[in-house]
Amino acid sequence: MGAKLRLGLGIGWRPELALAIDRRALGQRDLGFVELLAENCDPSRPLPAPLRRLREQGVRIAVHSVGLSLGGGEPVEQRRLDRLARVAEWAGAAVVSDHVAFVRAGGRATGHLLPVPRDEVSLAVLCENVTRAQRALPVPFAVENIAPLFDWPDATMDEAELLDRLTAATGTRLIVDVSNLHASARNLGVDARAWLARVPIERIAYAHVGGGVARGGLWHDTHAHRIPPEALALLRELACRAPLAGAMLERDDRFPEEGEVNGELDAIAAAMRPAIQETQDEPQDEDQPLRRGRVQ
Repeated sequence: MGAKLRLGLGIGWRPELALAIDRRALGQRDLGFVELLAENCDPSRPLPAPLRRLREQGVRIAVHSVGLSLGGGEPVEQRRLDRLARVAEWAGAAVVSDHVAFVRAGGRATGHLLPVPRDEVSLAVLCENVTRAQRALPVPFAVENIAPLFDWPDATMDEAELLDRLTAATGTRLIVDVSNLHASARNLGVDARAWLARVPIERIAYAHVGGGVARGGLWHDTHAHRIPPEALALLRELACRAPLAGAMLERDDRFPEEGEVNGELDAIAAAMRPAIQETQDEPQDEDQPLRRGRVQ
């Protein structure tokens, strides 16, 4: 699995947040990484100046994708993997990730991250596609749990077992999205704390935390609202279970004032503090950085 990443506090980089991120990095100097959405990056153009400045200050970059369709019936398209590898090199990424989900079927895009059936067939498909991604990418790869609005019938395993077996079989890392886990608890009745007790904590790359809203009896992970307290509580529990290498804020729409952004970053930093205290004396990993507004 390689050396453990040490990322610290992070945030999804968006042009609308660039100034707030730059000020945070220069002022409080507690940002360890930013995350770019791969589909909005253009590796044929120079890395934007704000991102170059962050890298010069020692802020690392992660690349996050939504387009591989790792749980789809067809093999991951090589052209998508090739482009993702170019984005990783362009950004100097420390890690690249996508979701345990499918976004295409029969040649049609779904427009949403859809859950995979939790059975042996889906596990085999995921293992094959994750392995293909790992071979194509120049940096470590990670997979993330999604925020489901429905579940498939006749599951033969729960999500915690699926993630454990997938990461064990492939050696891939894991992004635990505690807000997506909160959505699973609200929408499907998942016992979130039992889930945290069973996922392979030693394989976690970092955590995502974002806002959402209840509509029509379902919890929607919008990345456009305040973080719910339940998600922060899950992050605290995760950080208390084992050293957590990083955690970051996701915000993709309805961008708030800088004070609110900093308040949510402060809340995430406080929630993961037990992990920070336990990991601060660990040796730096050996991974060298190659590692929703368009990045231009």
